[in-house]
Amino acid sequence: MSDPTSLPNFPPPADEHPLRGRVLDALQDEGFRPDIDSDGDIAFKVNGQQLFVHCFEGDVPLLRVFGQWQIDEALPKDELVRLQRCNELTLRLNVVKVGLNNETLFVTAEQICMPDSDPKMISTLLTQLVLQAVQVWHELMLGRDPFGEGQA
Repeated sequence: MSDPTSLPNFPPPADEHPLRGRVLDALQDEGFRPDIDSDGDIAFKVNGQQLFVHCFEGDVPLLRVFGQWQIDEALPKDELVRLQRCNELTLRLNVVKVGLNNETLFVTAEQICMPDSDPKMISTLLTQLVLQAVQVWHELMLGRDPFGEGQA
């Protein structure tokens, strides 16, 4: 039997955070089970990967999809090489930013999402860009050339 004094975790009304409400709806429509974390970000999983969405409300609403991954111990330990690969991706992929903090890889992608924009399309695109950037970073770290231009 459930505790009758406990309340379900309902998201705040959409008019309090209109972009966040639209993104929550879009993720639910796509079959995800998004939740709002303690920071107010939307948390959801894609293929077992934990991702987050932060919505900046205001005159120019911005949608940011991001995640963090522990770096595999099998990858090269040279911090300069790791940072060079992060820089290479950030420069190549205009919307994506890649960075390091100790043994954690951070990847984020963001896009302006005006009221007439399609949050489902934007969140799907940004999610795929983040996941693809993680994969490309790993390929670069293994000395492979995911861009097909010769040496990585």
